[in-house]
Amino acid sequence: MFNRVPLGARRRAVFVCVCIETILMLLLVRLFYIQMFMAPELQKAAYEQQTRDRLIAPERGDILDRNGTAIATTKTVSSISVIHAQVEEPEKVAKILSEKLELDYEDTLKKINKRVALMRIKTKVDKETAEEIAALKLKGVMVDEDIQRIYPYETLAAQVIGFVGKDNQGIIGLESKYEDYLKGEKGKIMTQTDGRGRELKNSEQSRVAPVAGYDLVTSIDINLQQYAEQTIEKVVRGKSAKRGSIIMMNPQNGEMLAMASYPSFDLNEPYKINNEELEQKWDTMSQKEKNDALNQMWRNFNINDTYEPGSTFKVITSAAGLEEGVVTEESNFNCGGGRTVAGRYIKCWRSPRSHGSESFVQGVQNSCNPVFMDIAARLGSDKFYEYMLKFGFDKKTGIDLPGEAVGIMHKKDKIGPVELATMSFGQSFQITPLQLIRAISSAVNGGRLVTPHFALELRDENGDTVKTFEYEDAGNPISKETSERMKKILESVVAVGTGNKTYIPGYRIGGKTATSEKLPRKSGKYIASFCAFAPAEDPQVIAIVLVDEPQGVYYGGQVAGPVMKELLTNALPYLGITPQYTEEELEMDGVAPVTVSQYTGMSVAKAKAEILKAKITAEVIGEGENVKSQFPPEGTIINQNSKILLYTD
Repeated sequence: MFNRVPLGARRRAVFVCVCIETILMLLLVRLFYIQMFMAPELQKAAYEQQTRDRLIAPERGDILDRNGTAIATTKTVSSISVIHAQVEEPEKVAKILSEKLELDYEDTLKKINKRVALMRIKTKVDKETAEEIAALKLKGVMVDEDIQRIYPYETLAAQVIGFVGKDNQGIIGLESKYEDYLKGEKGKIMTQTDGRGRELKNSEQSRVAPVAGYDLVTSIDINLQQYAEQTIEKVVRGKSAKRGSIIMMNPQNGEMLAMASYPSFDLNEPYKINNEELEQKWDTMSQKEKNDALNQMWRNFNINDTYEPGSTFKVITSAAGLEEGVVTEESNFNCGGGRTVAGRYIKCWRSPRSHGSESFVQGVQNSCNPVFMDIAARLGSDKFYEYMLKFGFDKKTGIDLPGEAVGIMHKKDKIGPVELATMSFGQSFQITPLQLIRAISSAVNGGRLVTPHFALELRDENGDTVKTFEYEDAGNPISKETSERMKKILESVVAVGTGNKTYIPGYRIGGKTATSEKLPRKSGKYIASFCAFAPAEDPQVIAIVLVDEPQGVYYGGQVAGPVMKELLTNALPYLGITPQYTEEELEMDGVAPVTVSQYTGMSVAKAKAEILKAKITAEVIGEGENVKSQFPPEGTIINQNSKILLYTD
């Protein structure tokens, strides 16, 4: 007779069975989940445990000027790394690497002993040194491909081009803007390892090749850029000014031919300050002070900063007045030295003298403030503000550079009679130099508001075009008819008005000068500027010159005018714009046309002698004995009073 199993025991047995079945069910579910959902991740983890990857930097795409000359390029170097698990003699390796790479021994040893999968010892190592290290076959030491960014022209267009960091990533300028196109794709070297990360004997390395980045073709012309930089540097130094800049653009399509800023900096050493005073106390400065100084050095005044444009803005007031029909070329005005507006007396720049009775065209030639105050009053604040918006001063130009600023304007309901009067001649609001040159371009190109830009196309490593950049106009502030009238009026400013110092025989040039008083008023600080375009009948180039805080004489016509003349004297022939001389001009001294010969390859002494025979002026750039290049190039037709630049080796 069997004893009956107690009820409690049966319940416990059932409970245990249920638990076991539940656990088995959970294990089955877990196994199913692992196989179905975690398999890829676990495979990846196993692969990573069993292999060691070393990344290969791709060749970064070049940045080229419009003629295909490299402004930024890449050279192949090496990087030296160590795999801790594979190093057998840390002290010996540290001694050799520190000596070969000129590093501190203790720091190198500390890196070698750090328990990480892969430790970089040094990047950008020249090939010769890297080959010496590789020949030693040190256990755990890896010599891999690396790249180094090179800027052959050093300071050329520094704020525009930008530079890269230690990881070859673009920091500012075009390097940053077009990072995704320039950077390429990293490659890798894969090695099989055991669980401790040691390389397996007789294992083969597999290599995934990096993909090179695309080359970026820009609208910059290196010759014009170099000439613009030398020209602005000369006037800034000569006038002991704070800084200066030049922008050259094609007003018909917005292509930027040159954008120069002085002071500049060396793109190959972007963290070396360009200010002697700051350099002397650099070691005592805080990190924040250093960062602020570097950021200021890297700033592109042409797009990052705003200023009161002064009289160059009178082009916009004139265009709006003509478009709305509140003024014609024959309209009469009277300048008594100023105007009283809402109880406030606002002077003409010529005060206490006056311009007296004058036509509208004469008012533009004289840059007479009361004329423009009257035009703005006829337009009214609402209509004037409307044209400010039409010309794009409330928004960015859309240029393909990071960090562009936008104009600082009065709110529409805050524009009273006094604000309207001062705005008419370029005061009490601020814009960027680029916003201004874009707006003036629309006043002379038929009324189209173009989009300024540098990028033209992308090319692959075979030189084939893979992408062409396209840019749309941003509107039509004025009609083509008004634009034609503006071109003639502004041409007269250079012929007989305040811009006469930019007159060049054989060329019809239009433009407007400005002398902007900086805030606070009465500080004695000014910005002298000049915006000009040529040929006046069909503008192919427009340029603006700004000289910030010139010492001594500070008027735009006297400071920036001669700079503009020097700039255009050589730039126009280089651009293929043939001079058309009048009979009177041909009788002037130094006007006879001369075809530039080839001086490149000659000794400096011989080139200067040849140039002297042709009755042309030569300027030598550099201290070498031979001519490496010249500007303008061979075949260009120039005036005898022009200048040939000889760049030495």
